Amino acid sequence: MTQHAQLTAERWSAFTRAQQVLQIAAEMHRATRFVDTQRIEYVRSAYERALRLTELTAQVQAGPSFRRELLRWRMVLAELYLAPAVDPARHRLALRTLLELNPEAARQIRYLLA
Repeated sequence: MTQHAQLTAERWSAFTRAQQVLQIAAEMHRATRFVDTQRIEYVRSAYERALRLTELTAQVQAGPSFRRELLRWRMVLAELYLAPAVDPARHRLALRTLLELNPEAARQIRYLLA
């Protein structure tokens, strides 16, 4: 998980909430191409990166409502990460749910889940 290891909360807070959600979604989308082929090592790697960005996003949020929902979503992602096999339907539902946390990010659902 070296890709986001050096990313600081200060740097991450410079992005808007929508940009943060979309960057987490990009990691989830990156995993999508491996979900159907059951390449669990690649999916888990993408999930690790998404978990790291989720932690940063929760850390820099001022309002408790969004943070609470994001941390609930993180639990779903952690379950996917720990699962012994990839579940394509749960993966896609998790990605959709993430995007629905932000109105601007939700506009991307039709592109990312087509």
